[in-house]
Amino acid sequence: MLSIYWKEINSFFSSLIAYIVIAVFLIMTGLFMWVFTETSILDYNYATLDQLFSIAPIVFLFLIPAVTMSTFAEEKQTGTIEFLATKPISDLSIVLGKYFANFTLVLFALLPTLIYYYSVHTLGSPPGNLDTGGILGSYIGLSLLAAVFVAIGMWTSSLTDNQIVAFVMGAFVCFFCHWAFTFLAKLPIFTGSLDSMISKMGINYHYSSISRGVLDSRDIIYFISMIIVFLMATHTAITWRKSN
Repeated sequence: MLSIYWKEINSFFSSLIAYIVIAVFLIMTGLFMWVFTETSILDYNYATLDQLFSIAPIVFLFLIPAVTMSTFAEEKQTGTIEFLATKPISDLSIVLGKYFANFTLVLFALLPTLIYYYSVHTLGSPPGNLDTGGILGSYIGLSLLAAVFVAIGMWTSSLTDNQIVAFVMGAFVCFFCHWAFTFLAKLPIFTGSLDSMISKMGINYHYSSISRGVLDSRDIIYFISMIIVFLMATHTAITWRKSN
């Protein structure tokens, strides 16, 4: 697994992929946090990073599928997936190695946003007047959200040898798992406890819960379960291809 992990990491940082991903993420979040007047912290008159944690899932919705779309689709297209299959490496090791490499790249994109925390911490009146616990919870929630999106993107990439198809499918499934259940729960046909049950099936409910600074074991278990389900689905897709 480690050999696959380092191979993927070297591939990211020896090309423009990693730098483009980090730059796009920082530019998009930076514009919403500091430039656009409707969401700018400078015009908000309140020390908070809510703008970052509101816009980041939307940016990740497109950015992460763009990163993961080549994970298996490109390997299938070029035939290198068959080369990997001849190596003494299990399919699970290949999946996990690629997963942790993609997730590491996303974490690298998140890391520079700590500058935003320092800036807001300094600009507060008095300095340091912000909810650090809530911000920490939001970072944990955003990391878990990214982890699920990476697993989803890898799964859709394992289903096709076309990177564009993998991207579109990945973005759609990420959107569905994150927001669709929240919208479905608001339909008038779901009443009583049923709407709450449907809402809890979506990522947004658990992400919002963690973002309040409360680390509930049920939310953590939900994210871990989602990651495992999609990684196992990816493993199944790769194994099935090898047997056919």
